[in-house]
Amino acid sequence: MEIEVVTAKSSKKVASLTAHPTTTIRELKLQLHSNKKAPKPERICLRLEPKGRALSDSETIKNLQLKYGSKLYYKDLGPQIGWKTVFLAEYAGPLGMYLWLYQRPWLFYGDVDAKMDSVAQWAAVFWSIHYVKRLLETLFVHRFSHATMPLMNLFKNCSYYWLFAAYVSYHVNHPLYTPPSSMKFIIGSAIFILCELGNLSIHIALRNLRPPGTTVRKIPVPTGNPFTLLFNFVSCPNYTYEIGSWIGFTILTQCLPAGFFALAGAYQMTVWALGKHKSYKKEFSDYPKCRKAIIPFVL
Repeated sequence: MEIEVVTAKSSKKVASLTAHPTTTIRELKLQLHSNKKAPKPERICLRLEPKGRALSDSETIKNLQLKYGSKLYYKDLGPQIGWKTVFLAEYAGPLGMYLWLYQRPWLFYGDVDAKMDSVAQWAAVFWSIHYVKRLLETLFVHRFSHATMPLMNLFKNCSYYWLFAAYVSYHVNHPLYTPPSSMKFIIGSAIFILCELGNLSIHIALRNLRPPGTTVRKIPVPTGNPFTLLFNFVSCPNYTYEIGSWIGFTILTQCLPAGFFALAGAYQMTVWALGKHKSYKKEFSDYPKCRKAIIPFVL
């Protein structure tokens, strides 16, 4: 059969592609590229509607119920960059930015003689632990279902992480910084450490759900690791633990900018969690109905 590909913006014909019931979207993208009708497959977005969702590479003509003469809408996503490269840039930046300000450069603080409080020193350790963990997870734990993302998103994502790192670090390492009480520091540190361990445990559990080199999706369930028991209550416990880490960091530093960072991250991760939760329920008919998206029993 033939499938017609038209532009999403103007419905102008791009190409007519030969397809079979088992033909995948990835194979159609390769046809477009080999026929010199479109750039590399990573830049190609195909949809059933002009403003519909992007079709997954693994979806087939049969599953999409396409027939002879059916249309697919094409969009060029522009220059792409690998997800791993994006993550490394996102996470290396905040680590370097925070530690640079931790050194109290004269550019920001002038000539400083005041001794740095031990809480600020521990905050630098905890901040470093978080982002070193993220870098190592990117290199050795995460498996990416999408190979690339639009290049322009790199600048947006890096701006968020890098600027917030500078904002938080400037205040925590300031010569006039006022540390919290010992009890707040202990409570915040305990929350931070436990949530970091929980976040790592969830990432490893999610990694083990997907065999190498595949895009297989399964319902996440608790493993023998007690930190993964949170899967019984929420779809995205990695986000739950992540928010918990930054709440702990906010408590142990008693720093308002850290609280703003935690709040901004919580908002974005809630949006992501709600989307994933909805996707899980749509994809798996037997998905546990008792689970919430990110906050047990609430949201």
